[in-house]
Amino acid sequence: MELARPLAAEPAERTSPLTTLRLQRKFTIEEAAKRAALWPEQVEWLEEGRLYRFPGNEAAVMALLRYATALGIDHRQARSLSGMPVEPPTRRPVARWIAAGAATSLVVAVTLTFLVGIGGNTASAKRHAPTLPPPWKVSVDVLNGSGDINYTRRVASRVGSYGYRIQHVTKASRFDYRETSVYFEPGGAPLAQRLAAQIGGVQTRPLPAGSNPRRLVVIVGPAHATG
Repeated sequence: MELARPLAAEPAERTSPLTTLRLQRKFTIEEAAKRAALWPEQVEWLEEGRLYRFPGNEAAVMALLRYATALGIDHRQARSLSGMPVEPPTRRPVARWIAAGAATSLVVAVTLTFLVGIGGNTASAKRHAPTLPPPWKVSVDVLNGSGDINYTRRVASRVGSYGYRIQHVTKASRFDYRETSVYFEPGGAPLAQRLAAQIGGVQTRPLPAGSNPRRLVVIVGPAHATG
């Protein structure tokens, strides 16, 4: 009787190029996340190619661009990651400057190609005035206003995925809020409107006091009341 054939060994899991580059720079996930103004789990999503975990194409593109910049990916590495032929190193200083200037555009091209490959079809967030500070310069407190802490944490994760600095996730003074709203201190209305649109068209409301226009407060209502 013929003996059973031994099972073939499973191939070892391939390390992603981003993980390899991070390890070459001797960064932990937490250190890399801090440099890129991302959450550690967002770094893991990027390194594992799970861009679908981001709420939309634009959020994924910006996260990957910030991460690539934080890792210091240069022109040659960008070409290699995108599958393009890598040119031999040049000794001409002018060429080095040209290559450095093109690195950012190449990283964006790599990101867009990757997004098309995974079939991302989520609509991009609405465009806003370019004078607004980037999300990672805005702090956000997320408060549980309905008694559902699990849903509050999901909203906080969604806010954080856009690059905002989450300061606190805790309970509000009461649990009878009927809808989710973004509250802003004097001068912070445009920032509140941007975040409200990203969350899903929720209401914005002014806070009665405060002096930091870059601080927002999201009070989370019931899940069914959030767009």
